[in-house]
Amino acid sequence: MLKASDLPDTIPVFPLPGALLLPRTRLPLHIFEPRYLAMLDDVLKTRDRLIGMIQPYESANGANRLHAIGCAGRLTAFSETEDGRYMITLSGISRYRVTEEIEGFTPYRRCTVRWGDFSRDLGGVEHDPEFDRDHFLDLLSRFFRNQGLSTDWGSLREAEDELLIDSLSMLCPFEPEDKQALLEAPSLPVRRETLVTLIEFALRGGTGGEETLQ
Repeated sequence: MLKASDLPDTIPVFPLPGALLLPRTRLPLHIFEPRYLAMLDDVLKTRDRLIGMIQPYESANGANRLHAIGCAGRLTAFSETEDGRYMITLSGISRYRVTEEIEGFTPYRRCTVRWGDFSRDLGGVEHDPEFDRDHFLDLLSRFFRNQGLSTDWGSLREAEDELLIDSLSMLCPFEPEDKQALLEAPSLPVRRETLVTLIEFALRGGTGGEETLQ
């Protein structure tokens, strides 16, 4: 089993608004910008093959900043297109906290990070003992109808707690700041509660009303 001390102190980061990676999940990505093609070439030469997904945001003075917490994934699959682009898959390893962004040297962004705050990420699958699946799926069904989405409901009913909650956290069409709140949830039950709150808010039209919850 991996320990925080096994992970590197410096990683390349990929700021992508709304893209959420969580431990033990998989995130497909399409890489085509020259700076990220260069990042991919460098990552393939490393032992860990880690890329840190992270949410960017614009500060009050207009600067392009990074949130303090992201999630690193190991490059586990990639294929190259005829025109030099890549389709890759990252497998989530652990969240991290940025300690400093490294200036210069590469066309892509790199950060020094620490992993110790998220040692639980490197353990086994999390469970949610108080998860009321029937109530949750009923709420989710209303949300999907509201958003015009479809899914395989049989698979959702059979999925393990963590796979269900984390997959929906990644896939549901929430704002980047909402995705960040889901990422920073300290445990699976808290992530589930955050997800439910976001769904209920969306069903109210984002206004705090109760019309579409009926």
